[in-house]
Amino acid sequence: MKIGVLAVQGAFIEHERMLARLGIECVELRKKSDITENSFDGLVLPGGESTVQGKLLRELDMFDSIKTLIENGTPVLATCAGMILLASHIADDSTVHLGTLPVTVKRNAYGRQLGSFVSENDFKGLGKFEMTFIRAPYVEKTESNEVEVLSEVGQKIVAVRYKNQIALAFHPEVGEDSRIHEIFLKMIK
Repeated sequence: MKIGVLAVQGAFIEHERMLARLGIECVELRKKSDITENSFDGLVLPGGESTVQGKLLRELDMFDSIKTLIENGTPVLATCAGMILLASHIADDSTVHLGTLPVTVKRNAYGRQLGSFVSENDFKGLGKFEMTFIRAPYVEKTESNEVEVLSEVGQKIVAVRYKNQIALAFHPEVGEDSRIHEIFLKMIK
C-alpha cells in the first residue's frame, strides 16, 4: 500500500512519520507529475494554510488531478486546512477549493495561534481521543444526510466522514495515537 501526501505546504511530514510507523510507504505530491507518474491507494491533505495550499494546487496544475482522484473514490484523510480544501462552503467567504465534502466550515474558528488547544474527546468507534487544535476550523453545518459526524467538541463538529473522505479539524498526526490513521487505512483495504 502507498499513500500520496500533498506536500506543497503544511504539516505533511508529521503524517508521513505516522504512516511510516504503521509500515506504510508514502509518496510526496509536489507537482502534477507526482500524481500522474505514481500510483497510490489513498491521499492525505495535511494541515497548514488552506489559502496557500489552494493557490499552489492551481499554480502547480495539481488541482484537477486531486479533485478527480477524490471524486473517483480515492480514500482521503484531510486535517485542518485539508478539511477547508474539501469543504463545499466556507463561512463568510465565497472561496471554494475542491468542494467535494458537502459541509460549511468556519475557518480559524477558535481564534489565532494563541487559541490553539489540546482536548480529549469522544471519537465515534474509538472512544476517547486526544485532539490537538491549531488555528482550527470546525464544521458549521452539514449539507447532506450522508455526512456522518464522528466527533464534536463543545457542540461544534470537528470530525466527519462522507463516502471516501474523512475530514478533521484537529491534528492526529502530531500525537502518538495512530487509530485515526488506521481507520483511514482500513477504508483502503
